[in-house]
This record gives sequence, C-alpha cells and structure tokens, in this order.
Amino acid sequence: MAPDEKDRLWVGSMPEAYNRWLAPAVFHPFAVDLARRAARLIPRRVLEIAAGTGVLTRELITAIPSAAVTATDLNAAMVEFGSRRAPEAAWQQADALRLPFGDRQFDLVACQFGVMFFPDKPAAFREVQRVLTPGGRLLFSTWSTVDTHDFAAALVAGVERAFPDDPPTFVAEVPHGYSDVGQAAADLAAGGLEPVSTEPVTLYGRSGSAADVAAGFCTGTPLRMAIEDRGALAAATVAVAEEMRTRLGDGPVAAKMTAYVIEARPRAWKAV
Repeated sequence: MAPDEKDRLWVGSMPEAYNRWLAPAVFHPFAVDLARRAARLIPRRVLEIAAGTGVLTRELITAIPSAAVTATDLNAAMVEFGSRRAPEAAWQQADALRLPFGDRQFDLVACQFGVMFFPDKPAAFREVQRVLTPGGRLLFSTWSTVDTHDFAAALVAGVERAFPDDPPTFVAEVPHGYSDVGQAAADLAAGGLEPVSTEPVTLYGRSGSAADVAAGFCTGTPLRMAIEDRGALAAATVAVAEEMRTRLGDGPVAAKMTAYVIEARPRAWKAV
C-alpha cells in the first residue's frame, strides 16, 4: 500500500519532537551501523535522501570526513532543522521521486528508514540509478515487521487502547509496511538496480521512559495527524504512554529492533 500524502509530512514542531524523543532511542543506533557500512565503500560524493533531522547525516560526516555530503528531504521543516544539526552537509529540499541533480553525480546514495514513505518506490529507485556513478552504490534500511520492534509493538498496542473502535494504522502500514525483502528486490529491479546484499540487523534502542517514546511517535511523526483526526492529542498520548509503560516497564526502557540493510548497484547505466 502506497502511503498517503499526509503520511509523508513533517510540519511545525514535529521535527523537534522527532529529534528529541525518537532519534536517540530508535534511529541513532542504526545510523551508526549504516554510516560504518558507507565508510567501507570509500565514497567521495554522497547523497542522502529522506534525511529527516540529520541523524544519519551527522554519522556520515563523522565516518567519512573526506566525502562531500548532500542531504535532502521532502519536508522543508526537516531540511531547516537538519541543516542546523549537521551544517557540514549541503542541505536542500528535494522529492526523492524527482531528484534535482544531474546524471552520474554521486558515488553513494544513502537512505535510512525513508524508502517506506515513497509512494512510487520503483520511480525513486530509477532516480537513484540515474544519479549514481556506474560503480556507485545505494545503501538503505527498512524496518522488519512490527512484532520484531519492541517499541513499535508496544506503541501499536497503546494506539489500539486509545482508539479501540478505529485505531490509526500508520505505524504498521507505513514505517513497517515495507518488510518484504522480495518486494524490495523487485522494486529495485524495476528501477534499474540489483541487490548486492540484504542483511537483517537487530539492535537495541534505549530511552529514559516509555512516555518519551510515546511522545516521540504521537507528536513527532505523521501518526500525530491521524490521532488529531480522532480526538485530543494530549489525552491520546497519555493513554498510549500508559500502555507502553505496562508493556516495557517503568523508568529507563530498552527495546530490541530489527531492520533490513540493503546494498544495491546499477545494473547498467543508460541515459534517459
């Protein structure tokens, strides 16, 4: 299922909430891992798509200090926030389906947990193939199923508690909606790319409390709009946090999280 337009939007205070509560607990561990993999490829020109608040961007700059890093995101609010967090990169707003760059510009395209939000994934992969050098690489991560992510599973249970008659399905259908690696391989092929490797990666995330994770998901992701369509955001966030606390425990919490890291390369570059 392709995500709706509203499932791709981060506006207002959402980047700040995302970066405060979700980035350290959920995304930073995988950013360190992905940047380490990127450094092994020794790229000179790196393009990051769906860069968000710059969690991976900062790790790429640290891991590959000699590379020129360009970071892009669809959302202007994310670009503005990320450019302050990782000013060493060149930031600009860009839709991954229509990249504003010439052919063969980058040795590496990186994307951490962004591919799931693209409404037309083969089209996005075609754009990646176009801007990659013939020997270039795409590195991206995508979540496995909700049941392999303890934070997400607790969150889904909390959302179902808050809205038993009509729970928002954003988390399962969008962030965790691209867990079929066979489908990813087919989409890559349709975009002119071929997988080099596909590896499941399980890491632990840690947060000061379950309430912090609930606040991050409920106020810092497009789940926020789905909640606001159904009722009061603050009350729903409290209800979600209570269920998450019941499942994850009081005080500091840790969660096991599984994703797939996929490396791909152009099959054969052709001018369009």
